[in-house]
Amino acid sequence: MSAIPYGRQWVTEEDVKAVSDVLRFDWLTTGPKVEEFEEAFAAKVGSRYAVALSSGTAALHAAAFAARIGPEDEVITTPMTFAATANCVLYQGARPVFSDVEPETLLIDVSEIEEKITPKTKAIVAVDYAGQPCDYDELKNIAKRHNLTLIADACHALGATYKGRSVGALADMTVFSFHPVKHITTGEGGMVTTDDPELAKVMRIFRNHGITSDHRERERCGSWFYEMVDLGYNYRLPDINCALGLSQLKRLDQNVSRRRELAAFYNEAFSRIEAVRPLTQKADRNSAWHLYVVKLDLNKISIDRKIDRKDIFSSLRNEGIGVNVHYIPVYWHPYYQKLGYKKGLCPVAEEAYEEIITLPLFYAMSDNDVSNVVAAVRKVVSC
Repeated sequence: MSAIPYGRQWVTEEDVKAVSDVLRFDWLTTGPKVEEFEEAFAAKVGSRYAVALSSGTAALHAAAFAARIGPEDEVITTPMTFAATANCVLYQGARPVFSDVEPETLLIDVSEIEEKITPKTKAIVAVDYAGQPCDYDELKNIAKRHNLTLIADACHALGATYKGRSVGALADMTVFSFHPVKHITTGEGGMVTTDDPELAKVMRIFRNHGITSDHRERERCGSWFYEMVDLGYNYRLPDINCALGLSQLKRLDQNVSRRRELAAFYNEAFSRIEAVRPLTQKADRNSAWHLYVVKLDLNKISIDRKIDRKDIFSSLRNEGIGVNVHYIPVYWHPYYQKLGYKKGLCPVAEEAYEEIITLPLFYAMSDNDVSNVVAAVRKVVSC
């Protein structure tokens, strides 16, 4: 059989037409599709404002800038994430402070956050790991008690809900990614949602070099004059990408629904394989299932030699299953080690890293694909 990737985009002819229509139009960037996409996205997640940016990383950076994170500040976040989550803090000259995760969900452990707070703490960046929302009620309580900005890295969680409320309207700012393996894609792209008009304004200026107006606004007013008021970046998301995002957004519910079906199939199958433990899903939230992550109980794999996760990873790859690992604890990366971070900071996350593996999960997977993944896992862990 051909290899099954861990994730893959879902692009239709309708998407292709949406993009080609923009290519025939006058505005390829800073045009009307940007605002249209932002308004549709905000309506979908229940926020007042949405700001489109060139990537999820750019969106994180914009949120950190809007929170006025700066040198001498500290920001609490999780090590169980892609490096961009913590990097946005470094971009602002501040210091990430890593707080450990819950062993069964790998979400940030809210019970440990307050002991990390110091007079320098400016914000919390929580991560909806694999698509399951964090405990936002408790996070908001902590943030309010200590006058902190709460940023949700929901790059995994578009379409998820927490206590019946949509991810995207649960924090001061919520960040999404439109990378091809995510629930909707714009090729590359990101979005920040917020209910605060001032935060939205700051981020719109930040994505446009720190300039107060873009080319379309000046064209509309018949003016050439503009002012740079902040040191911003070119983080604009072109109309071409926004047209793709608008088209994809129409199928978000369908995409998430299929991912939940696939996850349920996996959950049922792995309930009968003792050495494979899916992450716990909390009853008060509904995951968007960006990733399907399991922990491997290597002590229960019956073989005559010592085995580690690398062996399982290689064996599954040899079976044509495009497994992955999410994630190496951020502060284990060489760059963070050079900054002085030491291993041992978050023992739960570090232990989990040695056990986890990500199995394929994406909309276009067939039932037969899922059966093949389960069969391969069963074969590898029982050999």
